[in-house]
Amino acid sequence: MHRQIAGTLTGPVTKWIVLVIALAAAVGMSALNAKLIDVQENEASSWLPESAESTKVLEELSETVDPNDIPTLVVYHRDGGLTDDDLALMDEQAAEIAETDGVTDRGVLSPNAAEQAGSPQPLLSEDGEVGYLYLVWNFGDDGWNAVPEAADEVRDIAEIDGVTVHLAGYGGQAADASEAFEGIDSNLILITFGVVIVILLFTYRSPVLWLLPIISAGVAYMISGGVVYLLAKYADLTVNGQSQAILGILVIAAGTDYALLLVARYREELHRHEDRHEAMAFALHRAAPAIVASGATVVVGMLCLVFAELNSTAGMGPVLAVGIAVTVLVMVTLLPALLVIVGRWIFWPKRPHFDAAEPTLSGLWARVGNAIRPRPRLVWSVTAGLLLIACLGLFKLDTAGLSTEDTYTKEFDSIKGQKLLEEHDLSDNSNTVQVVADEDAIDAVREAVAGVDGLGDPGEASPVSDGRSYFEATIRADISSTAAFDIVEATRDAVHDVDGADALVGGGAAFYLDTKTAANRDNKVIIPIVLVAVFLILMVLLRAVLSPILLIGTVVLSFGAALGLSTLLFEYVFGFAGADPGFPLFAFVFLVALGIDYNIFLMTRVREETVNHGTRQGSLIALSSTGGVITSAGLVLAATFLVLGSIPLVFLAELGIAVALGVLLDTMIVRSVLVTALNLDLGGKVWWPSRLDSEDRPLGPGEEPGAEPEPSEVGALR
Repeated sequence: MHRQIAGTLTGPVTKWIVLVIALAAAVGMSALNAKLIDVQENEASSWLPESAESTKVLEELSETVDPNDIPTLVVYHRDGGLTDDDLALMDEQAAEIAETDGVTDRGVLSPNAAEQAGSPQPLLSEDGEVGYLYLVWNFGDDGWNAVPEAADEVRDIAEIDGVTVHLAGYGGQAADASEAFEGIDSNLILITFGVVIVILLFTYRSPVLWLLPIISAGVAYMISGGVVYLLAKYADLTVNGQSQAILGILVIAAGTDYALLLVARYREELHRHEDRHEAMAFALHRAAPAIVASGATVVVGMLCLVFAELNSTAGMGPVLAVGIAVTVLVMVTLLPALLVIVGRWIFWPKRPHFDAAEPTLSGLWARVGNAIRPRPRLVWSVTAGLLLIACLGLFKLDTAGLSTEDTYTKEFDSIKGQKLLEEHDLSDNSNTVQVVADEDAIDAVREAVAGVDGLGDPGEASPVSDGRSYFEATIRADISSTAAFDIVEATRDAVHDVDGADALVGGGAAFYLDTKTAANRDNKVIIPIVLVAVFLILMVLLRAVLSPILLIGTVVLSFGAALGLSTLLFEYVFGFAGADPGFPLFAFVFLVALGIDYNIFLMTRVREETVNHGTRQGSLIALSSTGGVITSAGLVLAATFLVLGSIPLVFLAELGIAVALGVLLDTMIVRSVLVTALNLDLGGKVWWPSRLDSEDRPLGPGEEPGAEPEPSEVGALR
């Protein structure tokens, strides 16, 4: 950002204009932000690409099988066996539930009714301890949002003394998902702000300074949430509970990071300029390019997700890109205006005085740089070797997917019901394969399906349209388990082998399988795209080729080490059964896009100082000047991502742990030790093919790593 523009934004009059505009935008968007949860699409069918086989089945059955149908099971269990009175009460409750809102005209099927009708699918276990009611909800297009209230109504009806009752099937899972994400638009944000405030109090050691970054981050969150709501409402952007959770975390964390960088540079300039407006103009002139470049890197990295096949992943990219873009804008406008408005007293009790020495030039990170200086090649070799060893944990990473039981970090009601069905050899008849084929070959397809292990008997075929028919068969496995995926694949192999049938297989388990397949494809396609995009941004920013290659290499190494160590924690500490297929991609995008931030903060300062002091001395000055603020920024980002663990979803817990660990590795080891050692070893060569440091001069005896450089209009604009 040009210094004149920076000065204009924070002038004696314009600072008030910026404040009024920002607050008006926040107030206007806050109402829309609060409604963001209303436009979420958390059902699996909204996540899949049109090319998926299960999506094609859904389209073919759209006029025959209502996509808004929600099969639901009410599971009853009594130790020692359900009595005749229990079964009679279940019949009565089935009739009462059938009269509640949302239950389709097919009614509610009870164990007695199923037996009388000669149903091939028993609703009572052989030992008599477990039985269930089967019903289908349909609330129209907004059905999934209506499930929690309907679930509570059914639970109130289904009460029998001495009998435990659980809600399972799609309806039970939907109710549990709603509970898992309950309060995501308020509780999660409050926890995140609380964590950030504690870290800022520790970092600034000021009882008031933390208020300005928090206010600015809050404004950024309000505006970004409102913009995302408008895109979801009117531009068909897919938003789900996960993307909303990560949006809040990312905006607050990134906003605080940018605030730390700007406030640190502003504090420096207050030591050099008596007029705080002038000090902010110089601070913005120097800090804003790094903030904008960092934000642009994250935005581009997130937008790379639009190339994903999964709609949920493709939708998350623009959601998070909007959040970061808004955050950058707020942090280079509103925050500077607030800092200038309140004056130097905001730093109390350690107010920066004009002409005083800047303490960051002779602190911990200056000593770290001094320790690396004698043998930089040995330092970076050992550091890289240790990170490579940590990468070995990747061999334990299992991304085959998680069963319903393993998806959450606590045992929800639907999981308890599902486990009871499995333990008592009852099939969940809401979990089926849906097979569509040409009408003249449907009998041959049914015969082929009858030979698939793990499938119940195929039901009667029904016409669809245009000479097509379909039937269903129950899967005897958990809907999102590897066993269910194997059954779906075996079913597809069987029906695809029927000549001239043009058969397709869909259903709930098929949705999960196709999601896994698409996620694996996205991992292979998007990760290289992100690397290329970030590399190009670094080339433009640093006007070099070698240093971007080195920075990309260090971040990838950090990602591998973080994932390797995280995998060991998942298995041996937290006891997670595995990881979601999309986990590596999200961890990579966040760690590379966010991890490169700290290298951008460091290397832009190195480039600035190299003009007057050479690469080696400039690297030490940059490390000592930015070390504290970057470390604090890393702690903020790590702590806020760990807040994701407060949502009882294994995917978010694993993502939070991996990102937090990766960020700490980036700030404490990669940026401070590995990158600095490479700079000291290679010197001016890091700017190749640029001749920024053509002399490549070594450290002179009078150039100490903690020494303040001489004033220079070109190098420091002091």
